[in-house]
Amino acid sequence: MASNLSPEYLASLRRMTGQQKLRTAFAMYWSARKLKTAAIRQQHPEWTETQVAEKVKSIFLHAVG
Repeated sequence: MASNLSPEYLASLRRMTGQQKLRTAFAMYWSARKLKTAAIRQQHPEWTETQVAEKVKSIFLHAVG
């Protein structure tokens, strides 16, 4: 995977502190959840918010890297 990253991007990651990297990772995680929630809502407009939330929770709980 690292071979797909540009040298500039890798350099910017190296300049980040651990706290900055962690903050960025959390932001990306929550953005992914919001996007998945929107997609599930669009696929299942008849579902309640609870059903949507449970499906998103399940997807992220069982995600395989």
